[in-house]
Amino acid sequence: MDGPTDGARGAAVTAEGFGLEGPRGWAFRGIGFRAESGSLIAVEGPSGSGRTCLLLALTGRMRATEGQASVGRFRLPKQLAAVRGISGLGPVPGVTDLDPALTVAEHLHERALLQRRFGGSLRGLLRPRSERRNETRLRVEAALAAAGLDMEALPKGRRTAVRDLERLEVLRLSVALALIGRPRVLGVDDTDLKLSDAERAEAWAMLTSLTEQGMTVVAVCSEAPEGAVVVRTGARPEEAPHIAAERPDADSTDDDKETADALAEARRA
Repeated sequence: MDGPTDGARGAAVTAEGFGLEGPRGWAFRGIGFRAESGSLIAVEGPSGSGRTCLLLALTGRMRATEGQASVGRFRLPKQLAAVRGISGLGPVPGVTDLDPALTVAEHLHERALLQRRFGGSLRGLLRPRSERRNETRLRVEAALAAAGLDMEALPKGRRTAVRDLERLEVLRLSVALALIGRPRVLGVDDTDLKLSDAERAEAWAMLTSLTEQGMTVVAVCSEAPEGAVVVRTGARPEEAPHIAAERPDADSTDDDKETADALAEARRA
């Protein structure tokens, strides 16, 4: 059975002087790096330093205001739609939130239907229904296997609601949903948030396995794993006035502001 990345090419990702200025100042600025196709790109930095905005910009969901970047043969910020077409998003708070009341099976079914309706070719839509159903089933199974989500191990199997999943299981489900679209570039936010050391190791192992199959992965984290292409945000306060570093509660407040800005910009993109 073909996996979601079997035979697929990843995409090289580069950036030079890449920056985005928003209503509260610079979300991120001066980003420069070069990553080959099939790389694990770790966006590392403290909360409120523009990590989510950079992730969304590199996957075509936000329009940068300074510098340039490339994803495969496409250029940013000019070719946002083309970059969106070859990239997928795993968990990104405020952008790809899962419905806690829906079951795992319902989320997978909904995503598969959307992919079949909007992500396939006209020729594919004209195939017999039995062929389309079988292709969809194989695609979902391959995505689940690549994300390491064992449906039978969940509390209620396929009928387990999202609200009853552990944090690592939510991460795996979100990644599986993105993989149904067979993207060349996968974006994942808050990769290591609220995970134990063992769970963090499992999460990175899962994402690394995707890069070994050829996919390029861009993952936001607080601490990059060994072997990743590390991109650090951490702008200085004078460059990013939306980060109030002096306040004791700045991390949580600014993280909320960053997520709100990212959602608004992503919708505009």
